Amino acid sequence: MEVRRLLKEQLLRRFLELSGNIYPDLVRVFYTNLQFNGDILVSHVKGVDLEITNEVWTTVTGLKFSGLRINRGTGVVDEFNKMQFYKNCLKNPQARVTKFGVRGLKLNERLVALIVSWILTPRGSNHSTLSEEDLVLICCIMNKIKLNWIHIIKDHMQKATRLCDFCYPYSILITKFLQYFEVDLEEELAEVVKSSSEVNSGSLSKMGFTKINGFWVSKDGDPAASSSVVQAEDEDEDVEEPVAAENARPSADIGEERITSMKSFERLVINKMDNLAEN
Repeated sequence: MEVRRLLKEQLLRRFLELSGNIYPDLVRVFYTNLQFNGDILVSHVKGVDLEITNEVWTTVTGLKFSGLRINRGTGVVDEFNKMQFYKNCLKNPQARVTKFGVRGLKLNERLVALIVSWILTPRGSNHSTLSEEDLVLICCIMNKIKLNWIHIIKDHMQKATRLCDFCYPYSILITKFLQYFEVDLEEELAEVVKSSSEVNSGSLSKMGFTKINGFWVSKDGDPAASSSVVQAEDEDEDVEEPVAAENARPSADIGEERITSMKSFERLVINKMDNLAEN
């Protein structure tokens, strides 16, 4: 699947595949004590000092401190035309645009958009509308422009420390940092991060796509709208290990036709799209 290849170009596979339990109380303590010392994250949890250098990031997530730096709110790429790019992402580029919603996007772009807003730079609400920063990130991913995801994630974490009503992001990542520094997790309240299950064809159908000759294409009949993205059988790559992510939910329609070519993070995103399909 093209989305999988695009994310592989960004070295995001290990980050997207982080799994295991999370510890909400300790995540809260981590953010309460979090400080930013140049490129280093510093915190203190249960008597342990955490100094998260770029080397620690690479060890835990596989990400490297290299690539284009985008700061949410200020990191707009020079000469980036958000309207032009957004229209190029639409199934119908001639459609009248009143907001930068996800509903009319082509399949590749829609999957990337939901990965950006749910996983890479998560927020608590309004996932169905894209910000300018979302569009910049999507543009870079779609055009294989290498991004500095360590910088982007740290910038997003810093935002969490400034907003009193902001949901603490990256709980599973924080837990991996706690484990790396051997923080005692015994007797701490843990929550299981559920991985998404196989999803059925109804999810893509709700997004406005239908399967023709083994490919998912736009229901409006425009082959270009699908970018020939999702093939029913993906024979050239092995199945990877499942992804676990917060708030994932399994599909209820177990008996329907499966889309077996999708990797787990893609299934997760489409599960999320079920909630947004009618918006």
